[in-house]
Amino acid sequence: MAKIATVITDMFEDSEFTSPKEALEAAGHQLVTIDTEAGKEVKGKHGETVKIDKGIDEVKDNDFDALFIPGGFSPDILRADDRVVAFVKSFMDDMKPTFAICHGPQLLITAKTLNGRDATGYKSIQVDLENAGAKFHDEEVFVCQKQLVTSRTPDDLPAFNREIVNLLASK
Repeated sequence: MAKIATVITDMFEDSEFTSPKEALEAAGHQLVTIDTEAGKEVKGKHGETVKIDKGIDEVKDNDFDALFIPGGFSPDILRADDRVVAFVKSFMDDMKPTFAICHGPQLLITAKTLNGRDATGYKSIQVDLENAGAKFHDEEVFVCQKQLVTSRTPDDLPAFNREIVNLLASK
């Protein structure tokens, strides 16, 4: 069972959190939600609410086996916080499993961890990914170096969920 850090705040894309969460929990993994402070509730774009388990100052990357970044506006909001960026960067630097869907890669861009990597994401961040040094793939899911799993939109969730569960099973 993997313990998965999930960085999330207001305006996340609801299904891009709930669907992977269900798939990961069904496979026996534990998700821990992380934002700037513990105990608060964050709201998705479509009304889903999520209670935050831990504040960013309470966690270390060594406490977790993997990182999950749901899409929506949440990643863009979170990347303004240097503590969250540093936390995310540590997972990529340590080659720990990292999962980002839709706008999730925005946090990876800000952490400057995509140079030379293969990734996908929502069409509107394609140029941002390329400018960050990533090779963009317009595919439903892309797995890079058996570590980074990215997808484009909620339509890609079945493939995204399959690959994140498979990657963790192979570790």
